[in-house]
Amino acid sequence: FQPYPPSFRPPLETIASSSTKLEPSIITPPKLELKPLPNHLKYAYLGANETLPVIIAASLTSHEEDSLIEVLKEHKTALGWTIADIKGISPSMCMHLILMEEDSKPSRDAQRRLNPNMKEVVRAEVLKLLDVGIIYPISDSKWVSPEQVVPKKSGITVVKNEKNELVPTRTIT
Repeated sequence: FQPYPPSFRPPLETIASSSTKLEPSIITPPKLELKPLPNHLKYAYLGANETLPVIIAASLTSHEEDSLIEVLKEHKTALGWTIADIKGISPSMCMHLILMEEDSKPSRDAQRRLNPNMKEVVRAEVLKLLDVGIIYPISDSKWVSPEQVVPKKSGITVVKNEKNELVPTRTIT
């Protein structure tokens, strides 16, 4: 079964990595919008000029707080403020392979169309993951599968209104 006649096949779009590389937060601290916290919590900062925030208990003594911040500063590469801080596992350490039978035939699913808004969201997310090295292109695979966009389990999406306020919206499918 061929989904399209041989004379017409929609071209597969390629997504090139953007020229701006995301840097880890330790090198370039992100500008984060800090939200008000409950009274039993407070912000502490691991970087200079109130950068690299962490949330700690407000009930800690000054000695406990200093000890905690010292340990967190020693291990701040283990924390993630942005997606660029997430470290992948080197393929030389661990790689998953799909073992197939000798007579299996490659399969290509038909390309699915996304609405323009969703297409831009998917493109931005894929570029972000490419830039930080979480995903990478594989050019020699004969197996192709289209992306699948799945709504959040809660069914609530947060969108900005005309006043740039975040408004929770329930998605109906």
